[in-house]
Amino acid sequence: MQAQFQSVADFFHMGGYAFYVWLSYGVAYGALGILIGFCITRKRRVLKEIAAKVKREERLAQHRSNKQ
Repeated sequence: MQAQFQSVADFFHMGGYAFYVWLSYGVAYGALGILIGFCITRKRRVLKEIAAKVKREERLAQHRSNKQ
């Protein structure tokens, strides 16, 4: 197997296209990071809403059983 770049500096320079290559990697990883963060916060919010709804339904059921 043959190396494509002569040195590590050549690898990071990418034949003059380094700015575009590394910028695209940065944008892609940044977008993925934002998406993962959004999904995690949304999941927590939904779980809190579900827990609140369950508690509310339990209180209503207890209140209804106390009336009878």
